[in-house]
Amino acid sequence: MPRWRALPEELDPQVREFAEQLRRIVERSGLGIGAVADRTGYSKTSWERYLNGRLLPPRGAAEALAEATGTDVGHLGTLWELAERAWSRSELRHDVTMEAVRVAEAKAALGVTAAPEPTRLEGRAAVALGAEGVAAPPSPSPSPPPPAPAPARTDGDVDVRAKAIPMERPAARRPARRRHTVLLFTAGVLGTLLVTVSAVLLLGSGPTGARTPAPLAAVPPAGSPAAALPVGVGCTGGDCTGKDPEIMGCGGQHATTAGSATVGTSYLEVRYSDTCKAAWARMTQGTPGGILRVSTDRHSGAGRVERGTDGHSTMVAVSAPGEATACAVLSSGEQGCTVPRTSVEAP
Repeated sequence: MPRWRALPEELDPQVREFAEQLRRIVERSGLGIGAVADRTGYSKTSWERYLNGRLLPPRGAAEALAEATGTDVGHLGTLWELAERAWSRSELRHDVTMEAVRVAEAKAALGVTAAPEPTRLEGRAAVALGAEGVAAPPSPSPSPPPPAPAPARTDGDVDVRAKAIPMERPAARRPARRRHTVLLFTAGVLGTLLVTVSAVLLLGSGPTGARTPAPLAAVPPAGSPAAALPVGVGCTGGDCTGKDPEIMGCGGQHATTAGSATVGTSYLEVRYSDTCKAAWARMTQGTPGGILRVSTDRHSGAGRVERGTDGHSTMVAVSAPGEATACAVLSSGEQGCTVPRTSVEAP
């Protein structure tokens, strides 16, 4: 019986369960790591990483192990899907944490100490720094900001504020607030009237009792920017071209594998999202410096394995999974492209 190392404490429960299941399969088969490598076509070093929870195996490796040991491929594939989604979420959290660290280091290098740290990372470090990382001074304009709940003040606070700001100023602001309230009330009344008229037109009947259909302009055409997207998805079709699939929310449960290939010891895939109508290239078990590219007859997107062993390219717009092809050039010089699958597989 193999003596396994303890799995990392920080592993997601779904990934931990999958790694333990792989260990049980290997133990029941009686095979050593070398024999598993020979029968599956994946290296011994790779299987040591998979079984010790340091790397999630590609779907092809899990299926090869199931076939070599007589395990049900479908059941193991279900566990792999859950682990893959959990692994992707963990990588995203790691990326966000590293971005926050880089932003903090950049601010410290620029000597910015007064600006508060952001509570959420809303983009890259350059965006988070804003105008060269320098906090903007408060505006001297007397125009009030939108009404907001005022913080509780002590008597001492009121005295200090009265010395700094003339007491006539609040009186000058009241008409602006009243005008704002009147505008909101008027907009509300007009909105109510508009909804009522729309309901009458929609539900009213003519002389024959037939309902009058709603105006066509009231329904946004499918695929238009006004059409609703699932929560977390930020683009669709041509709007996705050149954008990162993870940032736009097109990966995970919204993506499937439309083609794959083994390049050296790396696993290359074409990932396709029917929700986003886009495709991209993804590599696992790669090496830093590996170059990825996804292409169609009209567009192409590129990516690189910056750190670790995994990477993905930007997206290109497609209308069907078979329209895109992914190619990779490893840092060792080996290269190859994906072969379309007869049926699209879930992640």
